[in-house]
Order: sequence, then C-alpha cells, then structure tokens
Amino acid sequence: MSERPYILLSCALSIDGYLGSAAPRRLELSNDADFDRVDEVRASSDAILVGATTVRLDNPRLLVRSPDRRERRQARGLPPSPMKVTVTERMELDARADFFTAGNAEKFVYCSSPRVRDARSRLGSVATVVDGGRQVMMRNLSEDLGERGVQRLMVEGGGKVHTQFLTEDLVDELQLVVAPFFVGDSRATRFVSDGHFPWNPDRRARLAEVRQIGDVVLLRYALSSRFEDACLDISPPAA
Repeated sequence: MSERPYILLSCALSIDGYLGSAAPRRLELSNDADFDRVDEVRASSDAILVGATTVRLDNPRLLVRSPDRRERRQARGLPPSPMKVTVTERMELDARADFFTAGNAEKFVYCSSPRVRDARSRLGSVATVVDGGRQVMMRNLSEDLGERGVQRLMVEGGGKVHTQFLTEDLVDELQLVVAPFFVGDSRATRFVSDGHFPWNPDRRARLAEVRQIGDVVLLRYALSSRFEDACLDISPPAA
C-alpha cells in the first residue's frame, strides 16, 4: 500500500462539545467568515470524507463555494471541487442525496464486504463502491485513497468518523472551531465518543494556532510530525 494522505480533521462544536442539537433541524455552529475559511481548506484538499450518518442527516453538498477558488483549481488541472468520500456499515444511503448529485467530482463509497453487492446495485450509477473488507478500517481506507492519488484528505465528520480516525492515530492536523454557546442535551452527537485516544496527559497535543473569527474561535492542533505550519495560508487578508 502507498503512503496515506495528509489527513486534516475539521469540525465546529459547541462549548460543551456537541456537533449539533438533537432536533432534526441542523444547528449552525459557525459564521460566514469561518464558512469561507473552511471553503479555502476544502479547495486545498484532494478529497473530503464524511460518514454515512452525516450524508443522511445533513445532506451536505461538499462543494467549493467560491468561484475564484474553483477557477484556481481548474487552472491547476483539477476538478472544481475535491473528490467526495463516505463510509457506511448499513448501506442506508439514498442515491438522490446531494452528496451524489451535486457537482461533477468523483464519489467513492467504502463499505464492508457483505454490503458490496447491495451498494453497487443501489449506488453504482452515481459512485464508485469500494470493498473495504469485513470491517472498514480508516487506515486501510486512507491508504487506498493514497493509491488513488489523494495526497490531502479533509475529514468533516461526524462523531463516529472523528473517533475512528483519532483513535487510530491517523490525523495529522485537527482544526476545531468552538461556537459561543452550549447545547446541553446528551441526546445530541458529541465531537467524539468513547475510545482510547493517543493524546493524553503523557502525550499532549501541540496547539499550533489560536484565532478569533468573529464570535467563534479556531483551535489548530498539530497531531503528528507530518504537520506543516505552512501547508495552507488560511490567515485573513491584511486590513
């Protein structure tokens, strides 16, 4: 297997660590300025990965929004938006979801071996279905993406996916945006679930940047020796 991509995990959460509320309506945790920053990070990536639950509940398009950024990607010989990737256990995905229908970028679905036939029957016309083995492991998935030419992978959730990537010690860079409010509902999804995480009192994560963006704050952590301080200039323009 080839070397895995540089992996950047990005998410917004409440002060008490939730990714949203328990209500069906999506909770906006960030603001316009930070959405634009995230758009720049997306534009710098080769692929964006979200879990199947995120595809079902949030129906994300996962496209680069800025016309200028899309044009810059195309000038480099790239598609306007990065490849889209999801991973599923139960194959409860709708081929009509925006993940599959929005944009012309390649779409990949990684699923366990017992679900491959069903997945290809339901999604084969809108995505490439990849047999991830008896259980899809994020390390194997990442290495497979590396073989497909992905050098920079952006992981955008949800909580189960975050937990898997972090507990497997695969994340090179963590970007957390903290919203200025509490959710206060244990039924909501947390940033991560229980697990054995490599970062602990004896191995503290390195905080590489703290930046206020309007009413939210960005915390940028270097989680591996592959972290590049200059990998992406996402600083706001000078006044």
